[in-house]
Amino acid sequence: MPKAEIHIHLEGSVRPSTLLELARRNGVRPPADTLAGLQEFFRFRDFPHFIEVYIAVCNCLRTPDDFATIVRELGQDAAAQNIRYLEVHFNPETNVRKRGLDFHDMLGGMNCGRAEAREQWGVEMRWIADGVRDSETSPYSVTRTVDWIAALEPADGVVALGLGGNEVGHPPAPFAADFARAREAGLHTVAHAGETTGHDTVRDSLDLLCVERIGHGVRSIDDPNLVVRLARERIPLELCPTSNVCTGVVPSLADHPFRAFDEAGVVVTVNSDDPPLFGTTLTDEFLVLARDWGYGPDGLQRIALNAVDVSFLSEEDRQRMRAAFEAEFATLREELGLAPVR
Repeated sequence: MPKAEIHIHLEGSVRPSTLLELARRNGVRPPADTLAGLQEFFRFRDFPHFIEVYIAVCNCLRTPDDFATIVRELGQDAAAQNIRYLEVHFNPETNVRKRGLDFHDMLGGMNCGRAEAREQWGVEMRWIADGVRDSETSPYSVTRTVDWIAALEPADGVVALGLGGNEVGHPPAPFAADFARAREAGLHTVAHAGETTGHDTVRDSLDLLCVERIGHGVRSIDDPNLVVRLARERIPLELCPTSNVCTGVVPSLADHPFRAFDEAGVVVTVNSDDPPLFGTTLTDEFLVLARDWGYGPDGLQRIALNAVDVSFLSEEDRQRMRAAFEAEFATLREELGLAPVR
């Protein structure tokens, strides 16, 4: 089935074999010396351990060519799953400050990889530049990120400002002015919220940052009034089921509120977050919907189209992609002997 993904992290999508090669050529000690060792290192104890793993991966990325490589491979991996479009989070400020990269050179490398993915596999990408809320330089991490991206051209591919990092102890309020600056520059806005903290972080992200989408947002389920608001205002949730289990955000897939949000009328999307870190793919996440939560063809198609509908593509491109997806779904249904979508 055709797919789009709107919540995936570039640095968290590096193939383990590529990570070892990048560490070798950059003279960096990797978090483990073998693929088996990396898999063991990726067995998360809790969310802070996940952050530790993520930082160790980022430490191996040192040159624009490294970023071109991982973007190209992300496109190849997407094509293998029939993913046509990705909105990819990346962390510019920490990569510049900690690893000596120039922002524009790094973005140039990413866009070289993006062009290759488009030309070779027909996979399109856009970038979401995340400020890091718990950075040593916070809230400057967000300020500097806006300084860079506000002056970019559409061809550079950056469509939104995001807010990432550990939510605990880092509420949205200090970042409100920079999110306002991003909106004034014509950028979209998103924020991770309600993943490792409560529903108040989701509400504050909506009220103070005026974000258009919420990354994760699972703890919204604890406040019925907030769930009603999300549904009424059509605020999409970028849900990542396997990620949430791996980091201990929810105890199991059976405890995940995805279906409850959907049944309450919230616009839900399914995403892989950091595929190799969590041993998943976007295809695997759709299989969770089918095998664990009982979604049939109509539900899978509806949720796949949700990602297109709430993407940050232009209206023209969004409508074109939706029409292409609908045509391909119709062909698939006919081949499988399924009735047309109701």
